[in-house]
Amino acid sequence: MKIFFLFTFSTFFWSPFEQAAASVHYDKILTHSRIRARDQGQNVCALQQVMGTKKKYFSTCRNWYQGAICGKKATVLYECCPGYMKMDGMRGCPAVAPIDHVYGTLGIVGATSTQHYSDISKLRGELEGRGSFTFFAPSSEAWEQLNSEIHRNLIDNVNIELYSALHHHMVNKRMLTKDLKNGMTLVSMYNDQKLLINHYPNGVVTVNCARVIYGNQIATNGVVHVIDRVLTAVGNTIQDFIEVEDDLSSLRAAAITSDVLDILGKPGHYTLFAPTNEAFERLPRGLLERIMGDKVASEALVKFHILNTLQCSEAITGGAAYETLEGNTVEVGCDGESLTVNGVKMVKRKDIVTSNGVIHLIDEVLIPDSAKQVTELGGAQQTTFTDLMIQLGLASSLRPEGQYTLLVPLNGAFSDDTLRMDQRRLKTILQNHIINVKVGLNELYNGQELETIGGKLLRVFLYRTAVCIENSCMVRGSKEGRNGFIHILRQIINPAEKTLHEMLRNDKRFSVFLSLVKAADLDDVLSQPGKWTLFVPTNDAFKGLTDDDKDILIRDKNALRNILLYHLTQGVFIGSGFEPGVTNILKTIQGGKLYLKTVNDTLLINELKSRESDLMATNGVIHVIDKLLYPADLPVGNDQLLTILKKLIKYIQIKFVRGSAFKEIPLTFYKINIIESNVQPIIRKEDPSITQLTKLIEGEPEFKIVREGETITKVIHGEPIIKTYTKIIDGRPVEVTEKKVTEERIIQGPEIKYTRITAGGSDNEEKLKKLLEDEVTKVTKFIEGDGHLLEDEEIKRLLQGEAPVRKEQPTRRTQGGTARRRTRLAYP
Repeated sequence: MKIFFLFTFSTFFWSPFEQAAASVHYDKILTHSRIRARDQGQNVCALQQVMGTKKKYFSTCRNWYQGAICGKKATVLYECCPGYMKMDGMRGCPAVAPIDHVYGTLGIVGATSTQHYSDISKLRGELEGRGSFTFFAPSSEAWEQLNSEIHRNLIDNVNIELYSALHHHMVNKRMLTKDLKNGMTLVSMYNDQKLLINHYPNGVVTVNCARVIYGNQIATNGVVHVIDRVLTAVGNTIQDFIEVEDDLSSLRAAAITSDVLDILGKPGHYTLFAPTNEAFERLPRGLLERIMGDKVASEALVKFHILNTLQCSEAITGGAAYETLEGNTVEVGCDGESLTVNGVKMVKRKDIVTSNGVIHLIDEVLIPDSAKQVTELGGAQQTTFTDLMIQLGLASSLRPEGQYTLLVPLNGAFSDDTLRMDQRRLKTILQNHIINVKVGLNELYNGQELETIGGKLLRVFLYRTAVCIENSCMVRGSKEGRNGFIHILRQIINPAEKTLHEMLRNDKRFSVFLSLVKAADLDDVLSQPGKWTLFVPTNDAFKGLTDDDKDILIRDKNALRNILLYHLTQGVFIGSGFEPGVTNILKTIQGGKLYLKTVNDTLLINELKSRESDLMATNGVIHVIDKLLYPADLPVGNDQLLTILKKLIKYIQIKFVRGSAFKEIPLTFYKINIIESNVQPIIRKEDPSITQLTKLIEGEPEFKIVREGETITKVIHGEPIIKTYTKIIDGRPVEVTEKKVTEERIIQGPEIKYTRITAGGSDNEEKLKKLLEDEVTKVTKFIEGDGHLLEDEEIKRLLQGEAPVRKEQPTRRTQGGTARRRTRLAYP
């Protein structure tokens, strides 16, 4: 019963602690280490030791399976897990380590130097007495690595300096590793100095960037954690350090200019990669001046060196990406004892601990993309394009305050023949890769058109796993700079110049296929605007086809159309836009299916290789093949036709079903019906406006008359109204476009010029206004009737109130009805 009670009590008592420990990284890694060493006996843990050093780690799965830490080979050690010990003649670590007070525990865990210094500094009595302490005890190796001058000063004044230094390693309560939360700040027993705790996902726990190498050794009056360095007092902020450090004067100036320095004086957990003055001096002068003269760019530059997390060097056992205050990430890793940033060894001094973070001094300036000009965004794989931009004067033409998008082909896209081109032609090619607006990757959509600085329109094609611009598809690596975006492309862009039909007509390789297209009345399909993918067999595909065979094909128009339209599908499909190795099924206009995939950058159509792909046309794309395509499930019912097809197609077995006929394919699948409406002109008459007069006007008015044979000078053609909708014709959806155009003719009244002005009163004003209104009304009424061209004398008689003399006018017939000649009074 008593045993049952003890078992139940121990289960109840330890379960909450075990569950809490399971949620903490250090304890998880320790558990994994025990599992890896289970063949060595109970309570044994597996560690990795970096070769050539004394550094040992309870390793993550990643380091364990790589067999390396920080790129250096690591050997496997087996030791007793914390809190256990060996027994003579027994396998594993079956005994529990004895529990003693903190002073005694220092000896148990091997921190003998710390135990000795505690003794001579009169701290021993406190460590053996009543209380609950946490002691972060430096290992004996840590004391050896301490700066010799600091070490000597401590030993020379053991009662004050050494005693205070050891108190700085103590907290007045027990804290297990599960209690040491990431970002926590503890108060030490020396002048309430801060201890910054970090608990990383890889199981590393640090205090002021000193790593806990042996944790959770329970004592009767607390707990001991062995650390790998001696702690020094921390008081200043990162800002304080920058302001007094002479070697950071350039960084200080940049931080003040960009208003970032104050951020580093606020509470937080920052990591600053601080470039030295020498690092700034190595930058090209023009580049540094431009960035410092642009507040946005300088702010981005400084913030790119700051992480909003505290990353101690001892916690970095492999590469990882960390977000900066600028918004982008840097890759922080290690190479042996050295820290690396973006894969480069550049850290000169590490782990300068402050009250709000840690500083690592670096000998290179990190320049974020957001501080670069768009021409500076190219990497090592895009140097050919950027070099040509400079040589041809295009780089200097892009203004720093402008907005651009560069479509940059990889170096391998530029063949020797391309580079030997005339410079004017090469410049034109490059201009077709520069867009005069800033377009990010997430702003691109299918069917979008982008205008280059060379005046070409480039089409955007969006696929499931690819974005293509004309014939070239993007690869990963799009970047945004200060004045634009850069997108990386596989090939040089070839903007379309001709229709599908024009391309076939201008290439002798396709003469047989084109003749069959013409015989099937499909010329218009390939000539009109649209979005097509055409698989074109070369003349080699028709070897063995006699003139008689060709005549038989042409006579059976349904068969010919079925064969040809199996080579055509709606939509533009770029070969490199397909996901590699994955089969894509396209429905052809004939109704059958094509099976496409790319293997080793080669497009396969029904397992047939395309000899040349992605030839761009204004209304689609051509993929060249050397075999005639034929749907495997389409039977032939004619002996002659079967014989012909067997000559041309040997890669599949063509079905023969006597009497079967090819279906008729109406041409409604592509025709655009434009409905032109005969709309009668809208005639609008504008009366002359009369403004308020303050003078009496005398004299006769002057007129200018549009005589017979003169053209009407003011005709307004309205914008065409285009409506697009879909009709179902013969069971197929057909896109129909209706276009209406209106025409508006404006007839304006006479402009009256007055030759003499004399002073007059308001009464005369009213009389004059009424007189003008009456006379203009007469002219307007006459124009509205069945008018004819007026002579000067007739105008005068009309204005004087006399009846006009009418003349018969000849008429002429026009399409849509009788045209009537109109008299128009116009301004002189």
